[in-house]
This record gives sequence, C-alpha cells and structure tokens, in this order.
Amino acid sequence: MRIALPPPPPDAPSRTRLRWEIAIVLALGLGQSAVYAVVQLIDRYSRPTPLAQQSATLNPALSDRQVFDLLYQLLGIAFSVAPVLLVCFLLWLPARPRLGALGLDGRRIGRDIGWGASLVLAIGVPGLALYVVGRLTGLFVAVDPGAQSAYWWTIPVLLLSAARAAIQEEFVVLGYLFARLRQLGWGPWTIVLATSVLRASYHLYQGPGAFVGNLGMGLLFGFLFLRTGRLLPFLVAHFLIDAAVFVGYPWVATTWPALFGLPPH
Repeated sequence: MRIALPPPPPDAPSRTRLRWEIAIVLALGLGQSAVYAVVQLIDRYSRPTPLAQQSATLNPALSDRQVFDLLYQLLGIAFSVAPVLLVCFLLWLPARPRLGALGLDGRRIGRDIGWGASLVLAIGVPGLALYVVGRLTGLFVAVDPGAQSAYWWTIPVLLLSAARAAIQEEFVVLGYLFARLRQLGWGPWTIVLATSVLRASYHLYQGPGAFVGNLGMGLLFGFLFLRTGRLLPFLVAHFLIDAAVFVGYPWVATTWPALFGLPPH
C-alpha cells in the first residue's frame, strides 16, 4: 500500500527534544483532556447513579448574562486553538508549502472538501447508531451537544465550536503527531493505533461507548491519512459532523427525548 505521509520538516530536533515537545503539546490540550476524561469516567462509575442516567453537556452556557456568556464562549474557543498555533509554529517550513509537514499544501481544495463531505456518511451514520445502541445498553451517558442559551448568536457560536473541535483535534492528532512520531521512528500502523487510542481517550467522559466509537473513527481517519497525506478532508468531515450534531440537537432531542435523558414533551 502506498504511504503518502507529508515530508518531515528539515533539521528535525533530537529524539529527546521531540519527546519533550510532544509531551508539552499534549499537556496544553488533548492530553490534558484525556487525563480529565479518564478521571471523569472513574468519578461517574463511583457514583450511585447508573451511568445511563447521567448526562454530559458539551456546550453549556457560561453565564446567565447574555453578553458575558458570549464573551466567555468566544474566549474559550480562541484560547483552545493555542496548541494548534503552536504546532503550526513548530512544523512551519521555510519554503512553500509552509504547512506541508501537517498535510496542508493549498492545492486541490475543492476536491478535498468534497471528499471530506463524503466521509460524513461513513462516520456520522454509524456513530449515531452506536450512540443509540450505547444509550440502550448503558454504555453512554446522555450527551447534550447543544447550548443552554438561545440567543441570536447561539448557532454561529455552536458552528465556531464545531470548527474549533475539528481544527484542534485533526491538526494535533493527524497532522502533528503523525509527523513527529514518524521522526521518532514509529511505524505507520503503530502511529495510527496510538493516535486512535488518544482520540478515543479524551471522549471517555461520555462513557465507554464513546471510546469505542472514536477509536473506530481514529482508525479510519488514520488509515486514510496514511494513504493520502492530506489533512483538509478530515478537517471538513469533522466540522460537518460536529456542526450537524451541535446545531441539529434541539430537533433531535425533541423528537427522541429518551436518547438524551430528557422527559417526553
């Protein structure tokens, strides 16, 4: 099988420095989220309330005052992409394409967007089915992807949150870690498995079912990224999936309230 990972950046740092760099990048974002998610899962299982009767809100209101809720939401989104700016800085190439080491070269944008959109069905439909089965078997908490507020800016901010999740996860998990772990001498399939486990682990706060679902998503994304070395399709797919979940939540929750732990209307 042809492996089409992006070329490594020139003048790569030493292996020890690479290990420290990876640890710092993860500690600033997704690694930190993974540790918290594991602790949250232990916390959930140690409570008397069954996991299936617990809930998790992905985009909660941050203030009961509209202007401050908006400010807190925007600040949270802005600061959460700091690790992405860091990995772009670390892997910035002296010549074009500047972000080629991350799998972005500015070419075939229309084709990459179309391919990313086609991935939505491959991920979204099985993911929804897994969530339904997980709720019925008690492997998922009731996930509320929507915001608690309903202001004029709610949908734009939810879309920004979806973009933030896609950018933060795919830049770091696919672009950065694939490049750096390859420089450490890891094999392609070891990288795919390790990054997939990381992706799954920071979703554990939603229950073990979320670990399984995101592990599958990570394996598929990693396999396809190995073949193409292009990051944009996965950014598009991730954004569209999260945008559909975040914005479509009110209708879905009203139609099937039991799936989200809500009382019937």
